[in-house]
Amino acid sequence: MTSPSKAGAVTALAPETLQSWIKEHQDLMVIDVRSAAEFESMHIRGSYNVPLPLLSEHTDELAARLGSRVVLVCQSGVRAEQARQRMTTVGLDTAYVLTGGVPGFAAAGGNVVKGKDRWDLERQVRLAAGSLVMLGLAGGKFVSPKIRMLAGAIGTGLTFSAATNTCAMGKALSAMPWNKAAAEPTRESAILQLPVHGTEEDAAA
Repeated sequence: MTSPSKAGAVTALAPETLQSWIKEHQDLMVIDVRSAAEFESMHIRGSYNVPLPLLSEHTDELAARLGSRVVLVCQSGVRAEQARQRMTTVGLDTAYVLTGGVPGFAAAGGNVVKGKDRWDLERQVRLAAGSLVMLGLAGGKFVSPKIRMLAGAIGTGLTFSAATNTCAMGKALSAMPWNKAAAEPTRESAILQLPVHGTEEDAAA
């Protein structure tokens, strides 16, 4: 079993370690920062859904409700790391980021709840970016050379996204109708309903 490890300021947590903590009923809160639609598709049993934009807007209130052992999860770890960095700005610097995200936890035999199958947001970003690049190259060849600028703009955007660890395209796609859940989390439903400082009961499946 892999124990938590630190690489610089990042604290990574192996899926097997999280499974062990859950089985031992340790004081623990798992926060899933993906969109509500992704959460509905598959999530770790007992986890709470606080999408990254909501977490970023109400970081202080969320941090006030969290105990000493917090695990942030998403699809791959990228958004969870963004959430961890955001939490450090209000003094919570002990949060773990789950390696491999929810899919990695499921692949390791973790207890997950599955719902309607959807493409995760990060996969949608890859499809959209790749399609736009192909469109720009094809348009530049058959319509007008100026259309090639579209491919360059996408490349620039992806480079900026990597450098700043943000994703404007992901934010835009998350607002699309197919990425909306029946009940979108709000400050009242997602944050104010969280148990305070390790007094949590089992989360809804």
